[in-house]
Amino acid sequence: MKKSFVGVGITLLCLTGCSTNEIQPSTVANNSQSIEQYKTIATNLEAPWAINKLGDTFYITERTGHIVKVEQGEMTRQAVKLEKTLSTASEAGLLGFVLAPDFVQSNEAYAYYTYETASEQYNRIVVLQQENDSWREKRLLLDQIPSGKYHHGGRVKIGPDQKLYVTAGDASNPQTAQDLTTLSGKILRMNLDGSIPDDNPFPHLYVHSYGHRNPQGITWSTDGTMYASEHGQSAHDEINKIEAGQNYGWPIIEGEEEQEGFISPLFTSGSESTWAPSGIAFYDNKLYVAALRGTALLEFDLKSKEVKEIVNNVGRIRDVWIEENILYWITNNTDGRGTPEEKDDQLYKLEL
Repeated sequence: MKKSFVGVGITLLCLTGCSTNEIQPSTVANNSQSIEQYKTIATNLEAPWAINKLGDTFYITERTGHIVKVEQGEMTRQAVKLEKTLSTASEAGLLGFVLAPDFVQSNEAYAYYTYETASEQYNRIVVLQQENDSWREKRLLLDQIPSGKYHHGGRVKIGPDQKLYVTAGDASNPQTAQDLTTLSGKILRMNLDGSIPDDNPFPHLYVHSYGHRNPQGITWSTDGTMYASEHGQSAHDEINKIEAGQNYGWPIIEGEEEQEGFISPLFTSGSESTWAPSGIAFYDNKLYVAALRGTALLEFDLKSKEVKEIVNNVGRIRDVWIEENILYWITNNTDGRGTPEEKDDQLYKLEL
């Protein structure tokens, strides 16, 4: 199966190798807003990775092994007691996090973290439970997700079908993304108890889609369509429409490339620009994507195919969260690759 794509760069339009029946190039606009138009909610975060929100309370993971609770202007850094030794490798640590649907009663959440043994490094998916102002690992759902030097994936979300979806990077071993017997280079789908759903596309496997390099964001539109953001190799970043059982091509194709049997992206940064997209959220037929190397908050219009920078003056951006018409995001300038300024990293809000 082959799909069309729109290739775009932030400073220039990039569309190559198009046939006459492909989507035509879109205009790339810079619509960034001044800092006075957003509001700072929390400061001095340490390499934050994932945002969750319940009512007026935020829960934000930090790669260093904490969950920051922000409530009524007060910030509490909560310790997380894990069963394994948290990895301090590049891009690793405490990553994805989502509150359980019954969190108010259970105080439970789902998390993804990288750990180290004496000789190996893996990722695992666990249930955490909040106890007063700390968390502890309560139950293991899935272990030994490959974790190389880079490309851990790590996003965790609960879909409209009440299944747990998890992005797993290729662990710096590209060929595994095409191997259905491995967990790396995949988007995984499981029941909330960690079991494999009967309706997964590949019987007895967690694999929902494959052929991914390093997907770090997943979201759904109001009609249930799933989208994901993915880091390309030296540019070639992707925004994909995710369909169960489909192959997204890595490492055989990427970016603008097309080949029968593989799904090409809806949007790509092209060969000249890099977004390094991470968290992603849907609102009003648009996708809002956190860009790390792109140091911007990007808006992808699914109807017009236009791409805009709506924020570009706060540095690296790791995750986004939308509630009603309010967009929240966290910067990631303290992750070792940015240039932190005073009070970084920060949680912001902006009315759309």
